[in-house]
Amino acid sequence: MAAAAELDPLLLLRQSIASGSAILPTASDDAAAAEVPLSQATHLTFSTPSHVALPIDTQTRFASSDTPVDLRSIYFAWLKREVAIPEYNASASQLNDELGGEGQVRKFAFVERLDLITWLEGASEESEYIKPLAGDKDGSTSTAAAALASKGAAAPAIGSKLGRSGKGTLDPQLAAIYNSERKMGDRNSVLRGIKPTDFSHVRKSSAIFMSKKPGQPSAANLSGNTELATRQKQRRPDPIILLSPSASSLLRMSNIKSFLEGGQFVPSDSLSASSSTSASMLHINRLMKDIDPNRPMRFILVEGPEQFKPEYWSRVVAVFTTGQSWQFKNYKWSNPTELFRHVLGVYVGWRGEQPPESIRSWGHRVLSVGIDRFKEPAVPHANLETSRWRDHEVVEHIWKSIESNMRSKGWRRDQAPTSI
Repeated sequence: MAAAAELDPLLLLRQSIASGSAILPTASDDAAAAEVPLSQATHLTFSTPSHVALPIDTQTRFASSDTPVDLRSIYFAWLKREVAIPEYNASASQLNDELGGEGQVRKFAFVERLDLITWLEGASEESEYIKPLAGDKDGSTSTAAAALASKGAAAPAIGSKLGRSGKGTLDPQLAAIYNSERKMGDRNSVLRGIKPTDFSHVRKSSAIFMSKKPGQPSAANLSGNTELATRQKQRRPDPIILLSPSASSLLRMSNIKSFLEGGQFVPSDSLSASSSTSASMLHINRLMKDIDPNRPMRFILVEGPEQFKPEYWSRVVAVFTTGQSWQFKNYKWSNPTELFRHVLGVYVGWRGEQPPESIRSWGHRVLSVGIDRFKEPAVPHANLETSRWRDHEVVEHIWKSIESNMRSKGWRRDQAPTSI
């Protein structure tokens, strides 16, 4: 067992969550220490794979605005994962008051919080805010370690190497077998020759025949500028869809997931709704074949932009609306006509009914669709697919419009627009 100082706090926390083992804030690193309130804790004690107590102010690999975040803030965000953003911020302020000068809990932006919770619960193996483990240059070891932790396997020590199977430290007997293997060469190594040869003169001679585009950084400058190289490796940000917070909206946080992801409408107050009504954000996956045919894109769904940073607006790809202009009061573009010049609008109403006058006046940039009125099945728990088959056609029409709009705004397989 590695010493506590050598264990990665994030992997320990993810492993304990996956295995359902106890995580206790304590006032000491003693194995018999009792649980105390988070404001009085000096350590966070894990019971899996064995008793480990880490100082609660230990810095983790999770970075917010390029600043490492302490273990207390990470654990607090996990405890408050089910609450809305305003309640989370209020609870964090209350805890900071109780801590006084002994420490501070960092308040995460809503995208950071969503990304952290998604990683901790095992729904994702990587995060743009989590730095790789020490000595892991390409991030493969960190990704493999995260996958192990999500299955409840022992978290590796910081700096340790994973075996070929990706399941922890290499077994000594297996290492002996590997050492007896004959190492085969590849196309780069078979031509190495019996002695090293300096071909630098060839590079110098060929320099006059090589040309590069103006403004394109050279390989030498790119390799020397680690900050630029890191920035170029960052993954494409997730697109954002804004919903209407109006009580009259047919689609709310409780039923939007079953509609957009499952292709079936159920009332927001129905027991069949797929999500909690108290959720402040959701994410759904959708394969956008004309943008990235190889992997699904993850979309973030929220009801309001209160926690937005200015750069988040370039990631908004659709706004669901009921035609009530007060919805846009806190938007970057509060005027509906101006808003829908930049973002696709979507109105979902009942089939056969005219959209509100405001929807019609905002023009063709607002997609207006109708769905059949919902009728409770005569037999409880009956299959709704036979009666809601037309919902799927409407959903596909909405996604096709969103995808077309995303392509026109500059969304690509490995990049997103910087402005819309």
